Amino acid sequence: MQTRTLGTTGPQTSALGLGCMGMSALYGDADRTESLATVHAALDAGITLLDTGDFYGMGHNELLLNEALRTAPPAARENALISVKFGALRTVEGAFNGYDGRPAAVKNFAAYSLQRLGTDHIDVYRIARLDPDVPIEETVGAIAELIEAGHVRHVGLSEVGAETLRRAAAVAPVSDLQIEYSLISRDIEEEILPTARELGIGITAYGVLSRGLISGHFSRDRRLAANDFRGLSPRFQGANLDHNLGLVEALRGIADRKGVSVAQIAIAWVLGRGEDIVPLIGARTRERLTEALGALDVTLDADDLAAIEQAVPAGAAAGDRYPANQMAHLDSER
Repeated sequence: MQTRTLGTTGPQTSALGLGCMGMSALYGDADRTESLATVHAALDAGITLLDTGDFYGMGHNELLLNEALRTAPPAARENALISVKFGALRTVEGAFNGYDGRPAAVKNFAAYSLQRLGTDHIDVYRIARLDPDVPIEETVGAIAELIEAGHVRHVGLSEVGAETLRRAAAVAPVSDLQIEYSLISRDIEEEILPTARELGIGITAYGVLSRGLISGHFSRDRRLAANDFRGLSPRFQGANLDHNLGLVEALRGIADRKGVSVAQIAIAWVLGRGEDIVPLIGARTRERLTEALGALDVTLDADDLAAIEQAVPAGAAAGDRYPANQMAHLDSER
């Protein structure tokens, strides 16, 4: 397994991480047995970075990771790095109800996560979205206190803009910014990515396949389950979907010429954007995980990159990456 480092102060990790959200929530029902097997297969392949959130299935995902790690070989467990997002407030029905970044809440969330995960520390801890009512300095300061107490190892951030990055980094070292980055989500290249690099902050890139949209496996006639949030995503709606799948077909031509899959091209493109970027793969099955791992063996030369840029130029996607009410919570989009 190739390795990378999360910024100048973060840990060394595998070049690909495993995003575990879909094993518990938001993409329809998941197979628990297959989810556990997929985590084990990822660990066996050398993936060390496991990303979760305390609100994924209202704690379900952390409990799932607990079980997966307890039943994995000891060496794999020792090498695993757990990244946790916190702060999202949920209702009993599963709706989102804002974010809480108050220091007391930060420490409360951490206590519950440690219990569910069955571990004595969290490797990277980050608020999922900026709480507009709490200065980021206070939230990061609380994480820094958790680090001093030995409960957390590194400060992370998620979906924040360049100004917030600077303010946070002035309080404590920040290992990485978790943010969406893919061939069809490239806005961070303008200001956020250069600022992160100036500050020595790494990028853990989620949505590298845009929730399956540019995986090469999504079709126009696919029916989404009622509990699959992609049914509300603008990029999966009507004419937007038709346009975006057209981009995928253009990408498929390049992939076919190289003898690889569309997903592998898309992941390899993100891998190639810099050694400070670690793509998170949201594989829910061993089959999809194996395909994603194949991207590590894909080399994109100048001609490949030019062809990809022509097929999917920056800003080519139709529709926002989240519904309007969720876009409003993104400090990174302001």
